[in-house]
Amino acid sequence: QVQLVESGGGLVQAGGSLRLSCAASGSIFSINAMGWYRQAPGKQREFVAVIKTGGIINYAYSVKGRFTISRDNTKNTVYLQMNSLKPEDTAVYYCNTEGTLPGSTLFVSWGQGTQVTVSS
Repeated sequence: QVQLVESGGGLVQAGGSLRLSCAASGSIFSINAMGWYRQAPGKQREFVAVIKTGGIINYAYSVKGRFTISRDNTKNTVYLQMNSLKPEDTAVYYCNTEGTLPGSTLFVSWGQGTQVTVSS
């Protein structure tokens, strides 16, 4: 089993910043990618950012230039620095991790979600 624990959400005014963290634990052999998705009320969950093994990074167009994803491989932790936040960034943010368990079993895990609310 792989557990993801997220932290760092909250309420912030437009133009402000927040930093999300997500730590993965469990019987993990290797992690291939760690990323963030978000789901606003009444909308489908959408991709935000991902960082893959080798340092490959992708962002959703809506957050490019404002959000920065990073990863600490020694702690199996991924971060999302969110700057210049807008009310439309309000959503529940979910951490997602893909990797391999001992024995070469692939896994995909999701965090419980953390609320980010941006007031205008």
